[in-house]
Amino acid sequence: MDDKWSVYDTKLTSRLFLGTARYPSLAVLQAAIKKSGTEVVTTSLRRQNPSQKGGKSFWNKLQQLDCWVLPNTAGCHTANEATTLAQMSREIFQTDWIKLEVTGDEYNLQPDPFELVVAADQLVKLGFKVFAYTTEDLVLCSRLRDVGCEVIMPWGAPIGTGKGILNQYALETLRNRLPEVSLVLDAGVGQPSHVAQAMELGFDGVLLNTAIATADDPAQMAEAMKYATLAGRTAYLAGPMAESGTANPSTPNVDLPFWQNRQQN
Repeated sequence: MDDKWSVYDTKLTSRLFLGTARYPSLAVLQAAIKKSGTEVVTTSLRRQNPSQKGGKSFWNKLQQLDCWVLPNTAGCHTANEATTLAQMSREIFQTDWIKLEVTGDEYNLQPDPFELVVAADQLVKLGFKVFAYTTEDLVLCSRLRDVGCEVIMPWGAPIGTGKGILNQYALETLRNRLPEVSLVLDAGVGQPSHVAQAMELGFDGVLLNTAIATADDPAQMAEAMKYATLAGRTAYLAGPMAESGTANPSTPNVDLPFWQNRQQN
């Protein structure tokens, strides 16, 4: 199926993004990326700085995979912190893409809505192509769109929980109210069924990390997530049947044999 999409004018085929943290080894990470078919991987400068010991090897391995790298500002708690880290990432990774993360609470790692919008506004004005990680709040996502974010990444559940989509109504509302924005579900996904559900809602993509990295077989799970993404997207394009409040027979009572017609009469 030819279903390419554009992210900030970059054409992609895969709708599955992968994080690069928590894998048991670089070899396992590489295998998972290949099995997933992803074209975009995200990494944090604070965790893997190419200029530091060990970071260069990690960066070289990523380059060998021929994927777009999406640096992120994980670990930042203020707009100024995120903006500074984004500028450093642009210089080191040589990209204007930035996944904007501004943490507001350490318990559930919920994004700070106020600092997030400030940081997004600053980064867009600095020429960054911002992928904004946020909650599923409609007003917040609308503000991020208004300051220039073309890609918004609402969570399904708090990061690393594996609980899946906790507020389907809110995500459906985002899709309906922000049709011009690319929506990528990010965080809380644990199972391939969660991925398929997001894609069935009309989301443009899904970003995964923990669900694959901590699986017993990360490469096999990455492949399962790839097919879940394809299945959900195909189902969305096919147009699912409408729900009904009453039962409807799948086989209608027409052209019955004459003896059944006589019995019914």
